[in-house]
Amino acid sequence: MSDAAAPDASTDASTTDPDPHVELVRAGYATAGPAIELGALLVPGGQPGAPPAPRPEAAVRLPLATLNRHGLVAGATGTGKTKTLQVMAEQLSDHGVPVFLADIKGDLSGIAVPGTSSDRLTARTEALGQDWQPRGRPTEFLALGGIGAGVPVRATVTSFGPQLLAKVLDLNETQTSSLALVFHYADTAGLPLLDLADLRAVVQHLVSDEGKADLEGLGGLSPATAGVILRELVTFAAAGAEAFFGEPELDVADLMRTGDDGRGVVTCLELAAVQDRPALFSTFLLWLLAELFQELPEVGDLDEPKLVFFFDEAHLLFTDAPKAFLTQVVQTVRLIRSKGVGIVFVTQTPKDVPGDVLAQLGNRVQHGLRAYTPDDAKALRATVSTFPRSDYDLEELLTTLGTGEAVVTVLSERGAPTPVAWTMLRAPEGSMSPAPDDVVAATIAASPLQAEYGTAVDRESAYERLTGRLAAAEPAATPLEPQPEPTPQPSVDLPGPGQGWDDVPDREPARTPTRPARRRPTPPAPDPGGPLGDVMGSPAVRSFLRSAGTVLGREIMRTVLGTARRRRR
Repeated sequence: MSDAAAPDASTDASTTDPDPHVELVRAGYATAGPAIELGALLVPGGQPGAPPAPRPEAAVRLPLATLNRHGLVAGATGTGKTKTLQVMAEQLSDHGVPVFLADIKGDLSGIAVPGTSSDRLTARTEALGQDWQPRGRPTEFLALGGIGAGVPVRATVTSFGPQLLAKVLDLNETQTSSLALVFHYADTAGLPLLDLADLRAVVQHLVSDEGKADLEGLGGLSPATAGVILRELVTFAAAGAEAFFGEPELDVADLMRTGDDGRGVVTCLELAAVQDRPALFSTFLLWLLAELFQELPEVGDLDEPKLVFFFDEAHLLFTDAPKAFLTQVVQTVRLIRSKGVGIVFVTQTPKDVPGDVLAQLGNRVQHGLRAYTPDDAKALRATVSTFPRSDYDLEELLTTLGTGEAVVTVLSERGAPTPVAWTMLRAPEGSMSPAPDDVVAATIAASPLQAEYGTAVDRESAYERLTGRLAAAEPAATPLEPQPEPTPQPSVDLPGPGQGWDDVPDREPARTPTRPARRRPTPPAPDPGGPLGDVMGSPAVRSFLRSAGTVLGREIMRTVLGTARRRRR
């Protein structure tokens, strides 16, 4: 690392003479309220070829009060982004702030168990002045539809909404508009869309002879568009999405819990088993944001956030996204800060994030970048242009940063950007390796969320109701009750030659068989008395009540991302 990449250090790191840049960083990152200790300022060695030295007196901090201004952690693969997330999540938990992590590679589960010391780790923490203690944090493990190790989490198709679903299905604007029409029809007709089978049933109904009339005056649904939607739904289901959609639906309040000791619970969504389906999990993460925006009250600026949401592999969300979708993402990111939620996007370069979203991210931790190709060089220059002015040669510095080093600038407590600081980041106190399988399994088994979401519920929805209509329209196909064997009747004697009817013996009149009445199911009797509380507290009933506005009111107002707006409980 050449001295040209950093402000001049006229003295060795060990000298007592003040370095102007050290003083600038020390003052710029000083905080009066609670903050995350990111690390310490690095300065070049005093001798040519000497390694850079951390200056613990110039601590680099991120105030909790400005975390709802969102952030970006960026850097090439292998530069330490994941460990930076872990450091931030651990300290947020210690401050009593719940955290949501998307664990794409399966290596963040180590936050649940204490780390292991080593000579190299000890040397690093002593140089930083870090009081390192091996500690785990209270952790929940979730998995999409139970695919992977975690409590299964699900969402209903109705709640997901047409716009998010259209993105994950890769529909064009015309097909997206038609899908929105399908949702509108299901909402107004009282047909709950709980899983993909429900959505397929409604689409098939609307292009049938019976269903075409239901969309008169609304433009209708072309068979060609319906065919595209149905084919994409089949492909989507084959990729594992069938397990994700359904009930009980995740209640986002369960992401905002603290432990008995006051520490925030770290909710780790395990995505390693579905990392080859990025469109699914990235869109699910955005659905979670939309649910948080919808459910949480306005709180304005707080001393610390109510939840911090780490959005890993953020570039997957924005790749090939239509303009209308990006507009909605920008609006959600801009407005959710007033709900007390901080979002940290994690990706390789700032260029992966649209400019309108990047403009909302006030806190920046930029790990090393590589410039092996012309495109890489262009991305590097674009990254440099997003930082405040400083004495650093950032084009050189960003390409020579070591693992665990980053260029940092955040918003101070008064909302102004802090000085750009070349930083050695702190080490996580949890394990830097994945948690052992038996620890993860024991954590899942002991989780209170396992009783809530562990078992899927399949109640009556659009598929059953539309199937019932068809069955009612075809009574001949409806099975009847078994009939008793008919009683044999004596044959009628005919008058013989020379006889009249008066000469025929009297017989019992023949009986005419009657069509038995169709059996109707008897509704179960309500469970009176004390057990009613247990029933109302069951996952199935709670999930039903959360979506009752869809079925009973038949009017669903949708948020900016097209997700269903729940009634307040």
